[in-house]
Amino acid sequence: MAKVNEIDSSSINILGAGTAVKGDITANGDFRIDGSLIGNIAAKGKLVIGATGFVEGEITCQNADFSGNVKGKVNVAELLSLKSTSKVIGDIIINKLSIEPGAQFSGSCNMDSSSSPTQYTSKSETEKS
Repeated sequence: MAKVNEIDSSSINILGAGTAVKGDITANGDFRIDGSLIGNIAAKGKLVIGATGFVEGEITCQNADFSGNVKGKVNVAELLSLKSTSKVIGDIIINKLSIEPGAQFSGSCNMDSSSSPTQYTSKSETEKS
């Protein structure tokens, strides 16, 4: 007997080019945006914003590839890749960051490695101990 409340976390969701959504989105799997989203998105998997994609709002996800435009706060638990066609305006909190030549980024960047298995300790922190 299958569970009724079972959710497939491997699902891939797409917001197609030419489609605009106003509101918040929560996804248990991966999500691709080629259209426009005005609102927040939280994806437990990978978020891909295509070259025609636009997001204005807060983004929270595991991994992300941006080729389009983003305006707002971005929180990525693992790797954020900014492709050459991407334009990001806002603050980002990430573990790892990859930026291709040509990508545009305006805002602050906080690389939080607290979820990483290896911690970096600065010289000044070790001297305090």
